[in-house]
Amino acid sequence: MSGNWEVVIGLEIHCQLATKSKIFSGASTAYGADPNSQACLVDLGYPGVLPVLNAEVVRMATKFGLAVNASIAPRSIFARKNYFYPDLPKGYQISQYELPIVEGGELFIHGDDGNEKRIGITRAHLEEDAGKSVHEGFGDSTGIDLNRAGTPLLEIVSEPDLRSAKEAVAYMKKIHSIVRYLEISDGNMQEGSFRCDANVSVRPRGQTKLGTRAELKNLNSFRFVEKAINFEIERQIELIEDGGEVVQETRLYDSDKDETRSMRSKEEANDYRYFPDPDLLPVEIDESFVEAVRQTLPELPDVKQARFVEQYDLKAADAEILTGSRALSDYFEKLAAATDAKPQVAANWVIGDLSALLNKEGLEIQESRIDADALAGLVNRINDNTISGKIAKEVFDAMWSDGGSADDIIEAKGLKQITDTSAIEAIVDAVIAANPGQAADYRGGKDKLLGFFVGQVMKETGGKANPGQVNKLLKEKLG
Repeated sequence: MSGNWEVVIGLEIHCQLATKSKIFSGASTAYGADPNSQACLVDLGYPGVLPVLNAEVVRMATKFGLAVNASIAPRSIFARKNYFYPDLPKGYQISQYELPIVEGGELFIHGDDGNEKRIGITRAHLEEDAGKSVHEGFGDSTGIDLNRAGTPLLEIVSEPDLRSAKEAVAYMKKIHSIVRYLEISDGNMQEGSFRCDANVSVRPRGQTKLGTRAELKNLNSFRFVEKAINFEIERQIELIEDGGEVVQETRLYDSDKDETRSMRSKEEANDYRYFPDPDLLPVEIDESFVEAVRQTLPELPDVKQARFVEQYDLKAADAEILTGSRALSDYFEKLAAATDAKPQVAANWVIGDLSALLNKEGLEIQESRIDADALAGLVNRINDNTISGKIAKEVFDAMWSDGGSADDIIEAKGLKQITDTSAIEAIVDAVIAANPGQAADYRGGKDKLLGFFVGQVMKETGGKANPGQVNKLLKEKLG
């Protein structure tokens, strides 16, 4: 933030773990079931039932901790966080408080100045999700859907190291990428699998003491995170400069009005009356378990990005985009292996035309209508001069809309590139003869007119002349 104020932001990211059953019961976690059809007696808080820890959530939390260079606690404890809310049937949430499973990690983002910046991760702890209040369709009442109650969450808490909304989004995207690489979460933000609370405060530039923070709750898109934080920064600065004081509170972001508004005063830890859950034993993890989990770690985004630059000679920015998701990086590597062109050419197609169509239609790379082998067929036809780059765009669009291989479309539409020098030369001669004024101007020093002549030749050949040969012949004839 420019001016006299420094912004301080910390994020609490709630990541829904991709287990088939809940954290303390055998009920399904599948999304989209009828309301209250996936809530068993444990989830509903019936008296006399006992929670049983799902071992898979421990493995997933450990996997995340190792991926961010954190310490895995040999002993962690579940506590009861007591508060009343209609979608919390037990009257408390089971969470980890004083002794979390993961402590002291880090990751790196590009800061506002463009340089690499370390962001500390205070902790990541396991907890159960609450149910969901439903307001639509109930008139003056509220419906309660408890399907989500008991779904396992990993809450990832950053240090207050972020200094802008842009940095907060970069950090959140990095965490999102990591949990998907690890396959511990689908990261689906529309379904609530990945959301965050942002703690935002401002202080006079140069001051070390933290300002009073406001917590922005349940932000479920990168765009909303950025907009909510930016609004809150401006609100706090204006409030202080007008002589007011920021109060510690929980605020809700209204995306329709693009503003934050107060929900309630911010509770302190003692308001929740935390105490160890008497129904759950401490979680004890030995070194052999940690090492076994370490062996299952995939190649992570930062390591893969560096390898892509080294192995494929890609631009660093392109390597960063391609390694943003595991599926996208896998698609690129398959494409690069199947084509004779330089890997940067393959990268350009994935980042450019393919990603543009995927974004336009709201599809993930796994849903692409053109698989890596099919795209390789197209890239190979450019590489061996069967078609020009311009014609390749036409073939690509046809592959996307109608299916079929590049070879079949090139053959059916008669799109093979003209590489016969004598045939191109005849057209070049005709174009120069038809434009004597421009030819004289070119020879008089107006070099940019070469583009005009190239365009005329390509027009005469329906875009099928080899551009390299056209340029060479025009320079010879006009020189």
